[in-house]
Amino acid sequence: MSTQQSEPRPARAAAAPRTLAEELRARSDEALAELLRARPDLLNPVPSDLTQLASRASGRASALRALERLDRFTLQVAEALAAAPDGSPDTVIRNLLAGPARVKPHPQADPADRTAVAAALPGALATLRARALLWGPDSALRLVMAVREALTPSATNPGRTGLGPTLAEATTGMSPARLQQLLAGAGLAPTPDPVSAVAALAALLADRKRCAALLAEAPEQAVGLLERLVWGPPTGTVPDAARQVTAEEARSPVEWLLARGLLLPTSPGSVVLPRELALHLRGGRSHRTVEPTRPVPAPAAERDPQVVDSAAAGQAYTAVRTIEELLDSWGLQPPPTLRAGGLGVRDLKRTALTLECSEPVAAFWLELAYTSGLLAPDGETDERWAPTPAYDSWLQQPVADRWVLLARDWIAATRVAGLAGTPDGKGKTRAVLGPELDRTLAPSVRRAVLELLATVAPGGTATAGTLLPALRWQRPLRGGPVGPDGRDFRDHLTEWALSEAELLGLTGRGALAAPARALISGGDPAAVLTPLLPQPLDHVILQPDLTAIAPGPLLTPVAQALALCADVESKGGATVYRFTTESVRRALDAGRTAADLHAFLEKHSRTPVPQPLAYLVDDVARRHGVLRVGAASSYLRCDDPSLLAEVLADRRAVELRLRLLAPTVLAAQAPPDTLLSVLRIMGYAPAAESADGDVLITRPDSRRTPPRSAPTPIPDGPPHPDGVLLGAAVKAVRAGDRAATAVRRETVVGPAANQQQNGPARSDLRQLPRTAAADTLAALQTAVMLGERMWIGYVNAEGLSSQRVVDPVKVEGGFVTAYDHHSDEIRTFALHRITGVAEVDEAG
Repeated sequence: MSTQQSEPRPARAAAAPRTLAEELRARSDEALAELLRARPDLLNPVPSDLTQLASRASGRASALRALERLDRFTLQVAEALAAAPDGSPDTVIRNLLAGPARVKPHPQADPADRTAVAAALPGALATLRARALLWGPDSALRLVMAVREALTPSATNPGRTGLGPTLAEATTGMSPARLQQLLAGAGLAPTPDPVSAVAALAALLADRKRCAALLAEAPEQAVGLLERLVWGPPTGTVPDAARQVTAEEARSPVEWLLARGLLLPTSPGSVVLPRELALHLRGGRSHRTVEPTRPVPAPAAERDPQVVDSAAAGQAYTAVRTIEELLDSWGLQPPPTLRAGGLGVRDLKRTALTLECSEPVAAFWLELAYTSGLLAPDGETDERWAPTPAYDSWLQQPVADRWVLLARDWIAATRVAGLAGTPDGKGKTRAVLGPELDRTLAPSVRRAVLELLATVAPGGTATAGTLLPALRWQRPLRGGPVGPDGRDFRDHLTEWALSEAELLGLTGRGALAAPARALISGGDPAAVLTPLLPQPLDHVILQPDLTAIAPGPLLTPVAQALALCADVESKGGATVYRFTTESVRRALDAGRTAADLHAFLEKHSRTPVPQPLAYLVDDVARRHGVLRVGAASSYLRCDDPSLLAEVLADRRAVELRLRLLAPTVLAAQAPPDTLLSVLRIMGYAPAAESADGDVLITRPDSRRTPPRSAPTPIPDGPPHPDGVLLGAAVKAVRAGDRAATAVRRETVVGPAANQQQNGPARSDLRQLPRTAAADTLAALQTAVMLGERMWIGYVNAEGLSSQRVVDPVKVEGGFVTAYDHHSDEIRTFALHRITGVAEVDEAG
C-alpha cells in the first residue's frame, strides 16, 4: 500500500469561517508559511495542529508583538476595527477612516483622500488577515480577541484614536431609574428595561439627524465643552459628576449635558464623552489624521553623485586606517578593563588623542572594532583590551573587503556607541565597551535609515528631520522609551545612524554612496568600492630635517614598516613621519639592523637618503646593545668599566639598587624589563641578552587575545526561520491537523466489546477511541488487507496520549507498522498502547 500523502479532496462550497482555526485551515501552505515567517514566535515549539496555531496566534503577548510590526495605516485600520462593533463590514471601516461620503468633516480634522484610503484599505486588511490578527469575510470582519482588547478605546485608555467607551460600556452599573431620566432628558419615550433604554440612547447618538437636532438645543458653552473632548482625551474633571440631575433641574452647561447622557460619569469627579457622540462630532471619523501612504523623504540638498562617491570612498579608506591605527596602538599598550566591564574615562581620552578626534567619535571606532570581532578582553587575571587573532586575518584582506566587514557588522550590531557617557537608570555613567550599550531597536533603525536614503535620487541628501516622518509611519509602535527631552529613542538612533554612516563612508556629504546602495540591495559593495579607493603608494619623500612625507595612502606593509622606525607627526592629505633616536631604537629592538633600515629607506624613497638620517641610523645602531641586561634578579654587563661606573654614579638609577659585582658587571634589584626601561629613560641604549650571553633580540609584538568571536547581537524577538524550517513546520502542522480533524465513523465494535457495553461505542472528537484489544487487532488486520485508513488513540511510554490517522502496513509480533500522517513517516506502534481504533470517513 502506498504510504504517500493522499490527494486532497475537492473543496466544498466556500462558507464563512466560524473561527480563526477554520480560516487557517482553508489557507494554502504558502499562506501558512507566510504567517509563520511574519510571526516566528508561533514556531517555538511547532504547533501540533491548526487549532493550537490559532490559539497561540490569539495570545496576548504574540498579538502585541505582531502589532508592533505594523505600519501606521495598517495599525489605524486595526484601531478603526476595534472602535467598530465586532463583525462590521469593510465599508464601515472605510467610513471610519475617511468619513462618510455625504458628511461634512470636522474642521480640525485633516481631510482624507477617500480614493487613497479606499485603495490602501484592501492591502491593510490583507496584511492583518495574513498575520492572523483579523479573520472573517469582508462583510463581517473580526479582530482576534487579544488585539481587540489591546486597541479598543476606553475612558482610561483612549489609545491613538482618542475615543472613549461606548454608551453601553459607560452606563454599566447605572440604575434603571437613572437611565429613564436620561431618556426623558433626551426627549425619548420610556422603555421597559435598562437594555432597551441603553439601546434607545445609543440609537439616538448614532442617528445623525436626531443627534444634530438635540445638539442644536444645547447652550453654546455646552457645545464648547464637547469640542474640548472630541479628539481626546475623552475625559474631563467635574465636581460631583455622579449627581443625578434631570433636564428640568439643569442650570449649567455641564448639568445640561449630564441630564441628557451626552456626558456620563466615570467616577465621582470625572465624566467621559460616549464614543457614539464623539464620532458624530468628528464627522464619523475615528482618526484626526489618516495616512494611507508612507511619507516620501524630500532631499534636503542635491550633490553631484560622483562627488558623493569620491567623498564616501575617501572616508571609507579613512575608517579602515583608523581602525588599524587604533588596534595597532592598543596591541602595544592594551588598556585595562573596568571591574564592571568597559573602558575607563582616561583611556578613552588617551585614545581620542591618539586618533586625533573627539571622545564620542573615538567611542564609535572602539565599538565598531568590538562588534566586528577585532577587539576583545584577553580574559586574563589582569584583564585588558587587545586585538583578536581575527585582526591579523583582517589586515591581510584588501581594503574594500575590510570596509565591507565593518559596514555589515555596524548595520547588524545592537551596540549603540551614542549611549556611552550617558547616565543609566541608577544615575551611573555608561562606559564605552560596557555591558549596557545594547539596544535591540538599533539594527532595524540603521537599516531603515539606509533604505530610506536609497529612495532618494542619487546625490540627494536627507536629514533626521526629513527621515523621521517616514520612519514613524513604518513602525509607529517601535519608537522606544521617551527621554526627558520629550523625544523617543528612535529619534536619537536616527541622528546617530546618519552621523555614523558618514564616518564609516556609507554616505558622502550627506548622500548615500554607490557602495552603500550595493550593500543594502544585496550586491557586491567591494567591487563597487574598489575603483573609487585611492591607490596606495609604495614610496615616500625623505627630507633633510629627518622627516618623511607620504604623499598619499601607503601600502599596508610599507606603512607598518615605516611606523616602526618613525613617528607620525601630522596627518591629512599627506602624512608626515619624523625619525628620532627613540623611533630608530624601536626598530632595532624589533630585530631590524642598520643595514635593514638603510635598505628599506633606499628602496622606498623617491629621493636619496639624506645624510643626517643615515648618520642617525648608524649612530643609534653603534650604541645599541653596548649594555646588556640579563636575569639575576637582573644584571648589567658591559665591556667598558667606565660606562658602568657612569651608570652606577647616576642618581636616576637609585631605584634599581645597583651594585658592582665585577669591573664589567652590575647587579640590579629589579626585573630585566624594568632595568631596560629605566636605562632607556636615562638615555642609554641597552640590549637584552640570553643566559648564554648572546644578544637577545626581542620583538615588541602586539598583544593578542585568545581566539574570540564577535559579540552576538541581542535578537529582536525569535530568529526568522528559513525556507526549510518553514516547509517542515507547515507539513507537520497539516499532518497533525488531519489527525485531529479527521471525520470518523462509529468506533469499531466486536464481540469482545459487546461483552463490556450495551450498544455501539460512538467516537468522540475530544477523547481517544476505546475498543477492546481483540477488536483493535482484528480491525487493524482488516485495514492492512483492504488498504483502509484508520484513526487510532495512542499512549506513548511517557504516558502522553495522542490521536493519529494512520495507514496500517503490517501487524505482527505485537506491533503495528503504519504510515503516520501526523509525523509524515513510517512508524511502529506497540499494539498494547493503542487505546482503540475507528474508521476514517473518507467522504466526510
